[in-house]
Amino acid sequence: MIGVGLLGVRFAVPDRILTNQDLEKMVDTTDEWIQTRTGIRQRHILSEGESSVDLGARAAEKLLQDLNFDKTRIDALLVATATPEMLFPSTACILTHRLGLNGIPAFDFSAACSGFVYGLSIIKSFIESGAHRTVLLVCVEALSKIVNWQDRSTCVLFGDGAGAALLSATETDRRLKSILIGADGQYQEYLYVPLGGTVAMSGRDVFQVACRKMTEAATEALSKAHLTLDDIDLVIPHQANTRIISQVAKLLRIPEEKFFVNIQSYGNTSAASIPIAYREAEEAGRVRPGSHVLFVAFGGGFTWGAAVLKV
Repeated sequence: MIGVGLLGVRFAVPDRILTNQDLEKMVDTTDEWIQTRTGIRQRHILSEGESSVDLGARAAEKLLQDLNFDKTRIDALLVATATPEMLFPSTACILTHRLGLNGIPAFDFSAACSGFVYGLSIIKSFIESGAHRTVLLVCVEALSKIVNWQDRSTCVLFGDGAGAALLSATETDRRLKSILIGADGQYQEYLYVPLGGTVAMSGRDVFQVACRKMTEAATEALSKAHLTLDDIDLVIPHQANTRIISQVAKLLRIPEEKFFVNIQSYGNTSAASIPIAYREAEEAGRVRPGSHVLFVAFGGGFTWGAAVLKV
């Protein structure tokens, strides 16, 4: 049976870095307060004139170059983003031109911070149905454009970034083993951005629901894959907050050392956070051929998802 294999992941972040010390000069906060409550030390922010399309193109170009991949084999392009460059055309459509992929189907979708896992689910359906064979997924966010830099409870959290993943049909055992996605709009008032506005969040409510839904999603994805937590070599969660990650580890009853965390360097990059973390884990030698990796995410909507991948 045809399955879905991950050929590679790369990422791009802006050169501009905004540290906690920089934020101390902008808003009533401190480095200690930010690190204690979020684990974040710095985040990358778009410079004037730089766009999310630029970031997405950089990540995708690096991926294709490093893999020495013939881009004519790509037959669909998906972009996960909550911060598109414009209402239309889609970021995906613009990227087809930037990447020289004109003519293939391309579209954006928004699942906020669950975007990468949602993208895997869509692509799995595409490939297993035979509709497409090789799909490029770009997860890109320009969250610095939608935060209120006077709101100390939210402006310290977010960063900009992009991750690109290439997925293709495979008959090997190194494939997506299971995937689960879900959503519930009853929680919409806890985390949202009104059209033309900035991020509004009820942190305590987000924390409680995120921990519960991420734990449930991870458990169900493992069950669908006929695996247990003992079979998982590494957990790569959405990088929202170290306290959320710690609580999910506690609820799942697995050591935090099994989780890969890099939020300290990038902040919350929403849909881009899991592919950025995956690539850094790979570079650190924590992802090897044959490894079982568990992805788990939660985002505004609320949305959530989890996936098990054999690398």
